[in-house]
Amino acid sequence: MNQAILFNDDHCFDEEQQAWKFTGQLSGDRITIYIRDTKREISQDLKFTWEDRVEEWLEDNEPDVDNCIWL
Repeated sequence: MNQAILFNDDHCFDEEQQAWKFTGQLSGDRITIYIRDTKREISQDLKFTWEDRVEEWLEDNEPDVDNCIWL
């Protein structure tokens, strides 16, 4: 499935979840993406890599009932 997703540039490290968190809009719904990565500083290239991983994941999967994606 080829879905269009718009990513927000709101990346932050969620201490409670021990994961990077950012949001996007998918089919009119706000989704939250969590990336388990220990890096405390991220580059623009890394953000694009994460966004590519999310797009690939969405080809075969859907966000959970809370509109979250965990990678």
